[in-house]
Amino acid sequence: MNAALAAGIATLEAEAEGVQALVHALRDGLSGPFLAALALVRDAPGRLIVSGMGKSGHVARKIAATFASTGRPAHFVHPAEASHGDLGMITVSDCVLALSRSGETAELSHLVLHCRRLRTPLIAMTFVADSALARAADVALILPARAEASLEAPAPTVSTTMCLALGDALAVALLRERGFSPAEFGAVHPGGKLGAHLKRVGDVMRQGPDVPLVGPDAPLADALLIMSAKRLGCVGVVENGRLIGVITDGDLRRRLNAQAFSLPAGALMSADPKTIAPEALLVDAVAMMQAAKITCLFVADSAEAPLGAVHLHDLLAVGAG
Repeated sequence: MNAALAAGIATLEAEAEGVQALVHALRDGLSGPFLAALALVRDAPGRLIVSGMGKSGHVARKIAATFASTGRPAHFVHPAEASHGDLGMITVSDCVLALSRSGETAELSHLVLHCRRLRTPLIAMTFVADSALARAADVALILPARAEASLEAPAPTVSTTMCLALGDALAVALLRERGFSPAEFGAVHPGGKLGAHLKRVGDVMRQGPDVPLVGPDAPLADALLIMSAKRLGCVGVVENGRLIGVITDGDLRRRLNAQAFSLPAGALMSADPKTIAPEALLVDAVAMMQAAKITCLFVADSAEAPLGAVHLHDLLAVGAG
């Protein structure tokens, strides 16, 4: 095997083994500190402040971003900048998570002293139990020691992957404990395909005069005119304020003959049409359309009163298809 390829594979194997060592630790001695750290983050009335220097700082930024995107207000504070005024970003109501492989990062000292002075809860994430950071912390997350991937130049590789994974574990554990919902997740992810899938049907549905509706006694000619004008490929049939059926262009192709023009919409409709609630997620609308092999859904309330309509093209337009 090519030596460079072998080194790449060995790096991934070493990092996978590091994460697996974390799994074993969480099932054993690390479980208590993990749950204690989780409680501190959960119960702090302010924000989660994450800090670290060098490569640990890059990991800390990602951990802060993950917590923020999963419903726990969080941000990164650079330890060197903290010593020059940014300590003012940390208050007594916050909780601090500080990362350091050795636990002896000098730049973290002022941040640690600030936490002690304010009695701001401090969580350490380090590999050395007898380090200054671990001793100063309210809770110390001591990761199992593992060698870095490269012996020639032991830059942080396995250690940063493990810290990143443990940060993810804390964030997901917290969102599960808080009951963080897909709707809440969508509210902080409005952009991109993910955000589109987590929007509500009511946000994109067509309403009012844009919704094709007729009564059950309406002549087929009227239904055809409305279907053509609204460009949804269907028309809903409403009786006493309730959606009782739908006529699609496919229905018309199958049933259209000379006698059809003498029949009212109610005689040509498909009864019990599929509907979706306005608070449903767009991803649910896409799934329903795919399962039923249809391109349009009427939006209705619990009493089947039509509120709007959503077409597959509407979903594609916002990136949800």
